[in-house]
Amino acid sequence: MTASSACVIGLGYVGLPLAVALAEAGVSVVGFDVNPERVAGLRAGRSGIEDVPDAAVAIPGLSFTADPGDIEACQAYILCVPTPLREGMPDLGAVESATRTVAAVLLAGDLVVLESTTYPGTTEEVVGPLLDAGSGLVAGRDYLLAYSPERIDPGNPTYGIRNTPKVVGGIDAPSSKAAVDFYAQICDTVVQVEGTREAEMAKLLENTFRHVNIALVNEMAVFCRELDIDLWQVIEAAKTKPFGFMAFYPGPGVGGHCIPVDPSYLSWRVRKMGFTFRFVELAQEINAQMPSYVVTRLGDLLNDAGLALSRSKVLCLGAAYKPDVADCRESPAIEVMRRLRRKGAQVDYADPYVADLTLDGEQLHAIPLTAAALAAADAVVVLTPHTAFDLELVRRDAALVLDTRAAMLSGDNVYRL
Repeated sequence: MTASSACVIGLGYVGLPLAVALAEAGVSVVGFDVNPERVAGLRAGRSGIEDVPDAAVAIPGLSFTADPGDIEACQAYILCVPTPLREGMPDLGAVESATRTVAAVLLAGDLVVLESTTYPGTTEEVVGPLLDAGSGLVAGRDYLLAYSPERIDPGNPTYGIRNTPKVVGGIDAPSSKAAVDFYAQICDTVVQVEGTREAEMAKLLENTFRHVNIALVNEMAVFCRELDIDLWQVIEAAKTKPFGFMAFYPGPGVGGHCIPVDPSYLSWRVRKMGFTFRFVELAQEINAQMPSYVVTRLGDLLNDAGLALSRSKVLCLGAAYKPDVADCRESPAIEVMRRLRRKGAQVDYADPYVADLTLDGEQLHAIPLTAAALAAADAVVVLTPHTAFDLELVRRDAALVLDTRAAMLSGDNVYRL
């Protein structure tokens, strides 16, 4: 289905790049978001997302609205809304709300695609029934329904929507074909799987794979230090094997909208069947402990220097979950700062993308990374190595540096996890 008009619901890190790509391909696109301030900003030409330049939101054929009445004429509806966890359980509130919005305007022949990450079965068990009930139509008979997991990687300069293969699976053959044709307008490669459950599971497998392997190297980082082994040299040596190995690196934890959350959807679904997903649960436990390990490691380093963590000034570099983005969702850097403050440390942070943040109800503001700021700190912790950071300045002027990302050259004052 090569729809001439489409509605993208949810205009965040996933939905906005998709809306822009569709508009650039000649599709008339309405971007819908329930946040009027978000819509107002987009209408004023402010993208708010690093990967989407402001000029892109003003291209012809792209409009934005918070009014459900403005999406009635669309032929395809793409749901890109958040699916967070609440007390370890999937919260599909935004998906259900978006689905009801679409159901109220759905017409025979329309295509609906869910892109939000969720547990296997959501498209058929939640989205389809809500669409049927709200529209009076029947999925597969009157309209087309599919799932296609988002594969957005914020800040990635190499892979974007066009050159990242797109996985799709429909509830039936016509739905799959319609989804394949729709995404072929903007993706070089579209990979069709048997159905929606396979497409839903593919997304969870991708991120569970990363989650488990990150946990492996994080745990190795802890005991390699006790064994006086340089884990980063070990990883580089292992990388020389041309088959059967993929490099992962330790850090202060995992963050973002996928890796800390997606495996929990799979674990939750498995528990409902009476099983336990031990790999996922162990990986979650290990990765969740890393911010605490960073604080302990820093406390030991300060103690060796004759300082107490509770009376030290600590400068944290980076608040976002990954370099060169402003996204702080599930960021381990935030948790490290929170734990440092609770230990009594005076914490400042520098981040060119995150001007302010709230920790335990208190507002913090980013400070510039300067020689004076480095000289004033008893210790510096590199949590998110943005390319804008002058790490040579840090190495030269900081008294003590804990580099949790192995982003810096070695030095007498530089320590790794």
